[in-house]
Amino acid sequence: MRATVTEMGPLLLSRMLDLNDVQEGVLNVAFRVADDNGLALIDMKDLRALLDAIVPDTGKKSADGKEDPLASIRKAAQSFGNVTRRRSAPFSASFWCSRTRAAPSFFGEPALLLKDFMRIDRDGRGMINILVADQLLHSPRLYATFLLWMLSELFQELPEVGDLPKPKLVFFFDEAHLLFNDAPKSLMDKIEQVVRLIRSKGVGVYFVTQNPIDVPDRVLGQLGNRVQHALRAFTPRDQKAVAAAAETFRPNPKLDTAKAIMELGKGEALVSFLEGNGVPAMVERVVIRPPTGGGSGRSRRKSARRSWMRAR
Repeated sequence: MRATVTEMGPLLLSRMLDLNDVQEGVLNVAFRVADDNGLALIDMKDLRALLDAIVPDTGKKSADGKEDPLASIRKAAQSFGNVTRRRSAPFSASFWCSRTRAAPSFFGEPALLLKDFMRIDRDGRGMINILVADQLLHSPRLYATFLLWMLSELFQELPEVGDLPKPKLVFFFDEAHLLFNDAPKSLMDKIEQVVRLIRSKGVGVYFVTQNPIDVPDRVLGQLGNRVQHALRAFTPRDQKAVAAAAETFRPNPKLDTAKAIMELGKGEALVSFLEGNGVPAMVERVVIRPPTGGGSGRSRRKSARRSWMRAR
């Protein structure tokens, strides 16, 4: 799975590379120059070459007397800001070695086509796509940035479809805390905007995390469906997590939500989904039915009889 540097954009790329304010400013200038001059940034080599090109030279001609072929690029860069050799110095060789170690295999072509996720079989049933991200998880920033890029691309590319009976695509983002760790305000604003509006594109988003306090309140408030498995409160932080999880549900007078969260067993969960009128349903304690896979009705019943949850 690959993406181009141009598609990633300066905001997400700054997040991935953990840039400071000066570096982010230079990167924004580079992207503006690339856009205005029709320059495609495919991989990190292209980006590095562009960053080298926008730095002003001494104005001298080359040895063969020809003018600087990059003069127009350098001039365009200066129209967006004072890009000097000193300002671009943080993008040194050591910087590229340390920050882009995991990026070469990610950036390039052919880029991922998100429409490939929305395939259906001959019977009109959707397909499950599993992103094997064990290697990406070795670089948490790259993993988080990639997930945010997918959301942003869906938001930009898909047309408005309103409130469909069922979504065209549903994303389940595991290790969701990686999306929000040390995220700057500009990135949090972007995440909140996409999460709030992407439902109108026919896309559902689920954030999967072990602790509900990993998801910021401003994002959590945009999520209508909740499935909470067991939490154990052994520390003050654990107790805070239990209280936070309980408060996110619509209260049920027949259920002590905070107590139930700590008593849930294997396969059990507290759930609350949006009702037909868009109002969250009261929290209920349920047993999750295991998937039975394909096959005939007889084979599915046989699988269900073997399930340990049948005894519950």
